[in-house]
Amino acid sequence: MNRIESWLVNLTGEQYLWVLELFLIVFVALSLGFFLNRLIDRLEVQAGKTKTVWDDALIEACRRPAIWLIWILGVNFAAGIAAQKMDSALQPLIDPINRLALIFLGALFITSFIKRAERNLVHPDYISKPMDETTVRAVGKLLRASVIITAVLIALQLFGYSISGLLAFGGIGGIAVGFAAKDLLANFFGGLMIYLDRPFSVGDWVRSPDKEIEGTVEDIGWRLTRIRTFDKRPLYIPNSVFASISVENPSRMTNRRIYETVGIRYEDINCMGPIIEQVTNMLCEHPDIAAEQTMIVNFNKFSASSLDFFVYTFTKTTNWVEFHNIKQDVLLKIAAIIESNQAEIAFPTSTLHIENQSIAGSSAGDGSESLK
Repeated sequence: MNRIESWLVNLTGEQYLWVLELFLIVFVALSLGFFLNRLIDRLEVQAGKTKTVWDDALIEACRRPAIWLIWILGVNFAAGIAAQKMDSALQPLIDPINRLALIFLGALFITSFIKRAERNLVHPDYISKPMDETTVRAVGKLLRASVIITAVLIALQLFGYSISGLLAFGGIGGIAVGFAAKDLLANFFGGLMIYLDRPFSVGDWVRSPDKEIEGTVEDIGWRLTRIRTFDKRPLYIPNSVFASISVENPSRMTNRRIYETVGIRYEDINCMGPIIEQVTNMLCEHPDIAAEQTMIVNFNKFSASSLDFFVYTFTKTTNWVEFHNIKQDVLLKIAAIIESNQAEIAFPTSTLHIENQSIAGSSAGDGSESLK
């Protein structure tokens, strides 16, 4: 050991030996960070083979704080040596900076763990029954906010600020802030009510009869809810709006309804009974129609140009595209039933009656021919 030290002194000179020590400390810290990163990569591969929520979250959350901790310790150790050799006035600040760094790394680890666990809890690859995404996001945001606020308070206490005085000031200042930011607070509590009442979740199709709001919910924040309309435009709605409007959530319907009116000609009135009976049987036997739900096929109205009957039934699916395919199939089968009974679907017509005698009499005076 003495030989190595003597060799280093001869190489750099005793005056600059500490510079070489700083280089070696920083090099060792960077090398340890590199090898630790590779070790975490291997642990992630092993954790990826399991279907548990917490091991992946824990390993991923450890990556940055662990590597940064090694780097910070190395840099601080080197800075301590440099400050001692140079008689720097910054030496008393090294210890508080170390504590502040530990607080920061601890908060970073916990928030990263919460964020990763939040993703795992809603992903079917990690849990057999994924939790509700909206609830998980709300709890995750509250936990991360709590961690950040706690870390800030600990840091302030570290630098000599009185937390009790700060909380007392916050109580008084909170009243003023409440008046100044009432809209912001209204949106915050509106978002909280959405998380608690859950009238809709991320991915739901929602619409409001009171406002021109319709689309798929993409994100529910503390201030805004982002909805993607069906023409692919993003719609940003303050959460306080949902407290004063009614919201319809078609995504939670159990069935979709088919409600159509079909008309046949007046001369086909004798075919109305068999047509209604055959349409009813067709709906009962249709594999995509929910026969246990309300089903009505009835002669309904004497219209101006047609005899109308209506079809009221429900499909088993709630998918929009599948529903329209089923509806198309039902309507085509109704048309085939009408045609099989030698009847026709009516369309608007007008009948013109011409009195032949009056026209013939008026035409005789001027020598014109009568209409037949």
